[in-house]
Amino acid sequence: MHVVFALLCAALVQAADSVVGARPALDTAPNPVAIVDRVVTHGLAAGGYPGIAVVIGRRDTTLLARGYGHVDWTPTSAPVDAARTMYDLASLTKVIATTTAVMLLYDRHRIELDAPASRYLPRWRVGAASGVTIRQLLTHRSGLPPGRELWRLARTPAAARRAVLATPLECPPGERYVYSDLGADILGFVVEAIAQEPLDEYLARHVYRRLGMHNTRFRPTRADDRRVARTEAPLGRVHDRNAATLGGVSGHAGLFSSAGDLAILSRMMLQGGVYRGVRIVSDTTIARFTTRTRGTRALGWDTCAGGASCGQYMDTAAYGHTGYTGTSIWIDPDHDLFVIVLANWASGTFEHPTGPGAILADVRADIADLAEATVAASHADSVARRAALTLRSDGARGW
Repeated sequence: MHVVFALLCAALVQAADSVVGARPALDTAPNPVAIVDRVVTHGLAAGGYPGIAVVIGRRDTTLLARGYGHVDWTPTSAPVDAARTMYDLASLTKVIATTTAVMLLYDRHRIELDAPASRYLPRWRVGAASGVTIRQLLTHRSGLPPGRELWRLARTPAAARRAVLATPLECPPGERYVYSDLGADILGFVVEAIAQEPLDEYLARHVYRRLGMHNTRFRPTRADDRRVARTEAPLGRVHDRNAATLGGVSGHAGLFSSAGDLAILSRMMLQGGVYRGVRIVSDTTIARFTTRTRGTRALGWDTCAGGASCGQYMDTAAYGHTGYTGTSIWIDPDHDLFVIVLANWASGTFEHPTGPGAILADVRADIADLAEATVAASHADSVARRAALTLRSDGARGW
C-alpha cells in the first residue's frame, strides 16, 4: 500500500484562492484530499505540465481549490490561480458550451432531440445527412467521421463552415459510435440557427454572465494574456487548428475558462439547474442530458466507465468529459461531488518538452479517487476506501 496512514492524517490543504463565498468542509476527520497536494506536485516535478488548477467540491462546499506551478514553462510567468487562470478547454467545449446551449433550447421547447438537424439547419439537408437527428449528434452516432483538416481546406471561417456541412457521412446514421468533432460543430450551427445569434454570444448572455462566470469565453482578449495558460498555439488562440480556422468559436473546441468558473457550473448542475437563485435549466432537463443512453455516452456528456480520469470509485451516474489540452471535469450526483482538473499538457516547446501523457492521466485518476474517498457514504466505507487506495502516480509507470 503506497499511501501511508501518516499522510491520511495530514491537514487539508486550503489555498488562499479558494472559491469566494464557499464555506469550508465541515468534516474534521483525516481527509485524503490533503494528499492531492503531493500527487499534483509529483506530476509537476516529473514535467507532466507547467501548471495545473484543481477544484474539488460539493454543491455548497469547497474541499480544495488550488493552483500549482505557472501558466507556462517560463519561471517568471504568472503562478496558476484556480479562480482566475484561464485554460484552453479543448473538447470540454462540447459540454460546457455546445451541450449546455442545446440543453437550454430543449428546456425552452425550441429543439426536439429526435428531430432531424436539417429541420433547423436547412443547409445540411443533403443526402443521408438530412436524416441525422439531434440525439445522434449528441451521442456521436451521426455517421460523420471524427474530423477533417479544415485548416488545410479553408482560409476563412465561412469556407470552413461550408467544408463541415459538405462532409459526407461514413456510415448510416445510428449505425455505430464514432466520436466526432464535426458533429459538435453541426450542433453549434444548429444552436445559432435557432437562437439567431452566434454561439459565443448566446452562451455569454444566457449562461456565463447570469452565473457570474467572468473568466469563461471564446477568443480571450489581450487583457487576458497574462493569465491564460499557454499551449503550443499563439497566446490567446485556441490550440485546435480546426477551431481556429472556424474563427475561434466552434462547437467542438475554442472555449477558455478557469477551474473556479467550472466549479460554478458544476454546482448549478448538482443543484438541479439553479445557482444562487438563478435558474438556468430544469432539473428534469439535466437528468435527461446526463443519464447514460447507449454505451457510455449520455447526451453530449460522457459517463464514468471506471478508471481513466474519473477514477475507480465513481459509478455510471457520474458524468463528465476530457479535453486534449489536459482538461477534465467530472460530476458525481450520487455522492454530491465534482472534480475539476485543468492543465496545459499540450504546451511543450523544444526547450521545455512536455512529459508523457501518462503523468497527467495518473494524476487525474488519483485526484478523482481521493475526492471520492473523502465523500464516501459512511465513515466505515471511507476508511475502507482509504485503506485499499493505491495511487497510480506512486507507480509512475510510463513517466
